[in-house]
Amino acid sequence: MTVIQDSPAPATAVDDEAEILNLYRAHLSKGRATLAELFGSHMEVASEGAWLTTSDGERFLNAGGYGVFIMGARHPIVMEEVERQLRTHPTATRILLEPTVARAAEALVSVLPAGLDRVHFALSGAEAVETGLKLARAGGFKRTVSMRGGYHGKTLGALSATAKDVYQAPFRPLIPDFQHLPFGDADALEAELRAHPGELCVILEPVQGEGGVIIPPRGYLKRVEELVREYEGFLILDEVQSGFGRLGEWWGADVEGVVPDVLLTGKALGGGVMPVSAAVATRKAFRPFDKDPYVHTATFSGQPVLMAAVQGAIRAVKEERLVTRAMDLGARLLPRIAEVAHRNIPELVVDVRGQGLLIGVELVEAGLAGELLIELFNHGVVANHSMNGSSVVRFTPPAVLDDTDVDFLVNSFDLATRDLIKGAAKMPEGGN
Repeated sequence: MTVIQDSPAPATAVDDEAEILNLYRAHLSKGRATLAELFGSHMEVASEGAWLTTSDGERFLNAGGYGVFIMGARHPIVMEEVERQLRTHPTATRILLEPTVARAAEALVSVLPAGLDRVHFALSGAEAVETGLKLARAGGFKRTVSMRGGYHGKTLGALSATAKDVYQAPFRPLIPDFQHLPFGDADALEAELRAHPGELCVILEPVQGEGGVIIPPRGYLKRVEELVREYEGFLILDEVQSGFGRLGEWWGADVEGVVPDVLLTGKALGGGVMPVSAAVATRKAFRPFDKDPYVHTATFSGQPVLMAAVQGAIRAVKEERLVTRAMDLGARLLPRIAEVAHRNIPELVVDVRGQGLLIGVELVEAGLAGELLIELFNHGVVANHSMNGSSVVRFTPPAVLDDTDVDFLVNSFDLATRDLIKGAAKMPEGGN
């Protein structure tokens, strides 16, 4: 295994890998325990910047995390804000005025497209999706269109928009009047909008992350906005993964100058320290929540320690110019990863594509993607599969990588693909 050795992680009094694995089986998920075994049952116990440390002292470059770590782990600005809030007032009554939520909303609005100035904070991306869908329903938009390959979460409303049978099937019937259209096909969307003028909510991602890093044709997102306005619909942009600098812009909406009715954010919003998401809406779209502040609530929405993380995350991105760094790093990484893939595994790779620090390597079958993830781990890199595009290995590294980190990532990918092709050559024909 190619890993960078450092000082061992702090010793723990009771935790060991076998015990934790058994606890997973007993109380969490047998399937999750089995997955952990495929990666050697390593136990992560510490993290800083782009690196995480396991209980046996090995360090791994974190190019995974499903898009959470745009500023790496435990960024000092975020930690400073969170620690200060923990020492004073971490959780509020939600009855009195509380300054951190007001300041966090102000900070978030300051980096969003003009016109999006009403904020509802939540914890997960799926909760933000539910908020957006409820705003549409409360505004009279009773039918919803999402895109094939899109991923919006697994709560009931979000799952209805997530067009993947394996996730939906156990829970049907889902919420009615959801239609799934091809991503990137503006003509198909126009036909649906024309058939239901004034009734349709459209929810989509600027780039489909879990779909396998699917980038639509240039101009598609702007055309979607124009069509939704022409047919008096309601537009939700799900930027839970694509937003907050991941694409080399603050938001995917910024790439084509789009202003939706609701923009959803999460993952990186909590600075890699706290779980936070938000639905940010225009004043018109937010009107149902302005009218009745209790129509959509959650106990931990906007709690002070979470809002401190939001303020710290926005400060960190601004002060360290992480949006620009994401764009620059992506422009360096994508061609190098593509060159390695096409040189080492030309028969196994279908495509290498990306935008900013959202990079996907598509292989000819899902099993090979799983094998590549394991080989990457064996060479010191954590990456992710794509839940709606199982043949795609996805890299979402932080924008704090230095030159040594970049070289390590590319070199590890080179070694992993070499081992992958060796393993594929040993496989019997027609089977695994």
